[in-house]
Parts: sequence; C-alpha cells; structure tokens
Amino acid sequence: MPKVALFKQDGSKLEDIELSASVFGIEPNTHVLHEAVQAQRASLRQGTHKVKNRSEVSGGGRKPWRQKGTGRARQGSIRSPQWVGGGAVFGPTPRSYSYKLPKKVRRLALRSALSSKVQEEKVVVLDALSFDAPKTKEVVKMLEGLKVDNDTLIVTAENDENVARSANNIQGVKVLTVEEVNVLDLLTHDKLVITKDAAEKAGEVLA
Repeated sequence: MPKVALFKQDGSKLEDIELSASVFGIEPNTHVLHEAVQAQRASLRQGTHKVKNRSEVSGGGRKPWRQKGTGRARQGSIRSPQWVGGGAVFGPTPRSYSYKLPKKVRRLALRSALSSKVQEEKVVVLDALSFDAPKTKEVVKMLEGLKVDNDTLIVTAENDENVARSANNIQGVKVLTVEEVNVLDLLTHDKLVITKDAAEKAGEVLA
C-alpha cells in the first residue's frame, strides 16, 4: 500500500499513513487517461457555431435571368452558394460534442490520475481542513506552510463554503469535493492537497 505523509493545516507533519492500494497505488493507464481528458474537453465545448445556408440568407427571391437564350449559365437564385453573399454549404450548425465513456473506464482513469500523483510525490494529505471565516490569507498561509505553490487542487470530503470562498481569489487554486474530482483537474494542477477523510472516501468509492 502506498505511504504518504500526513500533515496538519499549519504544515507540521504528524505521521505516515497508508492509502488504498487499488485507488492510489495502481499502474497508471496512460491511454485511458488520454481518453478521459478528450471526453471531458469535448463536453466543455459550447458547440454554438452556426452559418446560414441558402434557405436562411436574405434576398434571392426571383430568378436573376431567364433560363435560356442569354448565353450565361442557368441560375435560379442570387443567393446560391456560388454567389457572393450566398448561403454556405456544409457549414457548422449547433451541436453537442459531448460523449460518455463507460463507467469502468471513467473509474480507471480517476484511479490512474490519483496514482500518478502519488508516484510523482505530488500529493499532500491533511489531517483536517477548516476555517472560521472566508479568508484568502488563511489559504495562502496554509499553502506556504505545506510548501506547495498556487498551482494546486484542494479536495475535501464535504462541501465547505469557508474553504471554497477562501481559495476562490487565488489564481491556480481550485477547491473540489471528492464527488467532483475529475481527471482533467487532477492532471492540469501540479499538486493535490487532499484531506484524510476525502482520501478514505475516494478509496471506498473508487476501489
């Protein structure tokens, strides 16, 4: 089982604890990680792109010239695609780019991302995390005590409004509950600061 250090909120070390081997100690599957990131990024696309086809552009109600006898090519509308100002052909229309991966693949991707953080020694486990009131300087002080920079993902067991609001103004710091943890945020943030309760909960849910 992987062992990591357990810290207090002020940065002092308490002891070494063991994390779930089936969640934090597997061999990361890079292909599944790639698939999960691609799927998540696809779901973030708005898909609001739109062009007008020939039925939507204005004008072109009558035939520009008669069918025969002019020597010119036959035309039915000045808003056909070959005309300037005409409708677009096969242009983008609003659509959803999102797609779902199988549940087992999503869970494997999460376990792979968490395990890769442990292997790279970029996981900090806290005994507890709480603030009396929303104060940004408290989070800054905590990160300095833990010797981690601002490119950090903080994971808690339950939603804590004081913690979330305290970290909200720090660029690069994001707070999620263990239910909200996702592969993209795990990989895009350099460090993972997770509470002991959240780590145990992840070990139970994802095992």
